[in-house]
Amino acid sequence: MLLRNYKKGFTMWKYPLEEDLFEKFSKYSKIAGIVFILLGLVGIIYPTFMTMATVTFVAWLMMFSGFMAAYFTYVSDKRDIVGWLKSFVLIGVSALMIFYPMTGVGTVGLLLAIYFFMDSFAGFSLAFSMRPASGWLMWLANALLSMLIGVLFIVGWPFSSLYLIGLLVGFSLFFDGISLLVTGSIFKKMTK
Repeated sequence: MLLRNYKKGFTMWKYPLEEDLFEKFSKYSKIAGIVFILLGLVGIIYPTFMTMATVTFVAWLMMFSGFMAAYFTYVSDKRDIVGWLKSFVLIGVSALMIFYPMTGVGTVGLLLAIYFFMDSFAGFSLAFSMRPASGWLMWLANALLSMLIGVLFIVGWPFSSLYLIGLLVGFSLFFDGISLLVTGSIFKKMTK
């Protein structure tokens, strides 16, 4: 039944097309759901800690990206000034965020607002592609919550970013975890 209701479209997460993958997807979505719920609870209970962890994580990703861009520029064209500039900007900004994390909190708050809007649009896409299969309402609720979080980031930015980043990342992870658990349960029932 689920395969007949599948509509082709561009979604970030797609449920598996082959029915033999349902059991595997069910198992791993439940494991990921539990991990997301636990991480979400940490962010809700300790929002400042989650904010600093998120900013540090983003800073190290930027540092890695800067070194990769520098390596690619070195290998492909050593005279590419724009490539070197990109590398040095990424490395410099990430070093600033690592050594002075409060400078990056406002920027990460804005980036997370963009992320939550994108997550919301992806959730809407998945929910409407699943409709009328059971579980689509949970993804719709998840998409609405992500949209609300994105709006809260924009309205309170940048002053409330210190606690808002960790708190809202925690809520998003928590509800993503619940959605994964519900979806995993639905696929488990479909294998029987």
